[in-house]
Amino acid sequence: MANAQNAMTATQTSDVLLPTHLKTVEEFEQWQERHAQEGRYEFVRGRIIEKKDVKQLEAFIIKFLTRAFVATSAFRSGGELFQEMDAYIDDTRKRRPDLAYFTAEQIVEMRAGQHLPTLFAIEILSDSESYKDVTDKIQDYFDAGTQLVWYIVPRTDVPEQQKIYVYTSPDESKAYKGTEIISAAPVLPDFQFAVADLFA
Repeated sequence: MANAQNAMTATQTSDVLLPTHLKTVEEFEQWQERHAQEGRYEFVRGRIIEKKDVKQLEAFIIKFLTRAFVATSAFRSGGELFQEMDAYIDDTRKRRPDLAYFTAEQIVEMRAGQHLPTLFAIEILSDSESYKDVTDKIQDYFDAGTQLVWYIVPRTDVPEQQKIYVYTSPDESKAYKGTEIISAAPVLPDFQFAVADLFA
């Protein structure tokens, strides 16, 4: 009976037993190659963190942002706003932002095997994320040299609380909402729109 309960608990929480002995991103990626079908993960100082799929209710955010990016000079120059792309922090940390901007030059370097950070990360706040989860991610991005982080709070249940928090450092942020114009300057100065349009 105890074995059956343990098996049921394991199935309910995760179908994959994640290793706890890995120390570096390289070790994690070697493990991941052998378990590619078992999910999408971030790796932070020995912890393997499962990345949840974007919910259908949040897909409109991805659609809006990627279409807005196509109108930028960065896109015309070969830059890309990738969904769920690896963003390397250091030897022990790798994140996967919901959207991540890479320049054309970075894409060439990635093709040559370089592990790079993103210059601009966009995250959509998940119901399961704690305040510490959010601040840890933001710190990681800036540790890697990221210049700008947006944290989007979709709150489809409470439209008046829909906001985008813009971080220019781990300790400096400003919230935008409603008809306020948000810009991804200095990284992408022509990537801008009214916040309300994102949630329309």
